[in-house]
Amino acid sequence: MILLPSHSRFLLQALINRVQNLEKGELDYHWVEFDDIRYHIQVTTKNTNILLLSLCLPSPPPEAVFPGGLPPGAIEAIKSSYGSLVQILDPPRDGFNLTLKVNLSKLPPDEDRRHSLLVKVASVREIVLGAPLRQLLRALSSRTIVSDTEEEPVALVHRPKESFLVIPQQADRVTVVFPMRFKDSIDIVLATSFLQEFVLARRTAGLSNAPLCTWSASPPSELKKAPAEALSANAGFVTFVIFPRHVEGKKLEQTVWSLSTFHAYVSYHVKCSEGFMHTRMRRRVETLIQALDRAKADGDKSKSLGNTNNRSFKRLSLKEGRASWL
Repeated sequence: MILLPSHSRFLLQALINRVQNLEKGELDYHWVEFDDIRYHIQVTTKNTNILLLSLCLPSPPPEAVFPGGLPPGAIEAIKSSYGSLVQILDPPRDGFNLTLKVNLSKLPPDEDRRHSLLVKVASVREIVLGAPLRQLLRALSSRTIVSDTEEEPVALVHRPKESFLVIPQQADRVTVVFPMRFKDSIDIVLATSFLQEFVLARRTAGLSNAPLCTWSASPPSELKKAPAEALSANAGFVTFVIFPRHVEGKKLEQTVWSLSTFHAYVSYHVKCSEGFMHTRMRRRVETLIQALDRAKADGDKSKSLGNTNNRSFKRLSLKEGRASWL
């Protein structure tokens, strides 16, 4: 199993290259990463120490809300994570939800601390999209969630026009439910099989401390108050139960990232499985073709030998046969 890194590798490399070549001149990059996250970074010759980083988030579905174009708590998360290194531009650039003004001259001189900050800047997606989930799990860690079984599920965006649901039911646990949706019929079959095996793997002794995980073909009972449009799924529903021990200390950020990108994690392994099966089938076909080619070559050889030694056959009468020996 491969876990996706929380930072954008391309963005991190671009930041490192820029810091090492501050006087290089202009910089202008556009790119898109998984779950339809669009990035744009730009540096002009007017001030080579200022880098503008813009981020376009997935479009929220009707059940989720982006107040001011950003997830709840995103502004506070940016300020607490970056401090004076980053300034939020209001309004952001056209076509983007967020534009950050990064002052590279404020990076610390120590190489390790500088690299750590650059990694954090490259993790802007996790900080912004994971802000509302981080707030809920931080409350779980401090056990300040109000116990209320009638609490409505909170819809959080993780893909274009798709959400997963968080139910803070009790003070000692948070339930997270993913309606799994796939467009391709083959992906649906592979994902369903993968998720069932994923749930079984959780029961092994080595994963006893991992969050409880279940899969069901129909919506679980925790979603009885969820809006109908959030319950459409063609590969079932995956439910995780998060306890305070899963969000203590440094575990919080890893849990936020793992949950926020769970669908991408499943999609990645589904595509890898599909590619592996295609490779196996191609190899099998090539093996069969080689066997047929060998059989054809052997047949041609025996046929040519037969034609050389016995070019024609003629049935002779007894009289003709005797005459041939005289």
